[in-house]
Amino acid sequence: MRTLARTVARTGVLQVDSVNVLARAHLMPLYSRMGPYDRSLLERASTGRRDRRLVEYWAHVQALMPVELWPAMAHRREHHRARRGKWSFVAEDDALEARLLAELADRGACTARDLDDGLPRSKDHWGWNWSNTRRVLDYLCSAGVVAIAGRNQQFEVLHDLPERVLPDAVLAAPDLTTEEQHLALVRRAALSHGVATVRCLADYYRMSTADTARAVAVMVETGELEPVTIEGWRRPAYLHRDARRPRAVGARALLSPFDPVVWERERTEQLFDFHYRIEIYTPAEKRVFGYYVLPFLLRDELVGRVDLKADRATGRLLVRSAHAEDGAPDDTAAELAAELRRIAGWLGLDDVVLDGGGDLAPELLAHL
Repeated sequence: MRTLARTVARTGVLQVDSVNVLARAHLMPLYSRMGPYDRSLLERASTGRRDRRLVEYWAHVQALMPVELWPAMAHRREHHRARRGKWSFVAEDDALEARLLAELADRGACTARDLDDGLPRSKDHWGWNWSNTRRVLDYLCSAGVVAIAGRNQQFEVLHDLPERVLPDAVLAAPDLTTEEQHLALVRRAALSHGVATVRCLADYYRMSTADTARAVAVMVETGELEPVTIEGWRRPAYLHRDARRPRAVGARALLSPFDPVVWERERTEQLFDFHYRIEIYTPAEKRVFGYYVLPFLLRDELVGRVDLKADRATGRLLVRSAHAEDGAPDDTAAELAAELRRIAGWLGLDDVVLDGGGDLAPELLAHL
């Protein structure tokens, strides 16, 4: 648990996404950094109240974040409260809100389905046909009137009152000014990045560039950040005073499409010369690399990418395609094969099967 806490302190946030082709998005960044960890640790860290370390909120997008960041998100909760929702206006319904809050107070953590008023769902949108209950609950969560206690086995959000989700120390924390909140978030983002541009830092907690730049100016003045240039990149950059610059990096990891290393596409291209796009929503015939493609980090370079699927029914990890980057080192296929066997074991899969193409596929097959 100490290792998990240190890892989350460094990432600052774990994006949550419902896609489960390989593993849930919030599970993967910890695996990439810790190796085959016990997933029950993350469940313990993000449930309960007294010892809770993580809470789900709209931080990067929907994400698990350290509970200490709750006070720094007050401005965001106020923003969502004022506009009544994250994406679109949620019509006021005082009676429904009061009923939902009374039900939660009486019943404890519930899903929207548990509380649904039985009204027919809208058919206006192909993917988000939410009931009125679901819309209001989402608004109440974004406004901080309700908090997310966790998720059930079907990955549905469990809603509850904040005082039954967040530790006392978090709820009793002194209020921060909006500027102090911005500074707290940029400070976290800068620690996670090591070196970054204002655009990188703004994207991490989805802040405005102007608010981020003001916080960066404060951190430069206090010596927390040092203005630097990055070779080949025209944007001004900033180096955190605690950033480590090792002589060598011994990393070997598969990165989820939702990993912080590849969130900000321009950063990924400038630092790693790696052009990356998620193709989940691209029609199959137009995909270049595949449906659920994971970049492969070897030492300090992104050297390849693989399209993976966990076939849980047959206990196999399916490699739908494997591609090497230009200039990938000679041991790329061997190291990738070892990593595929390791992640298969972590997922409880018995075999790794190459059932697709790509320029790295023949050599990978030989090592598998």
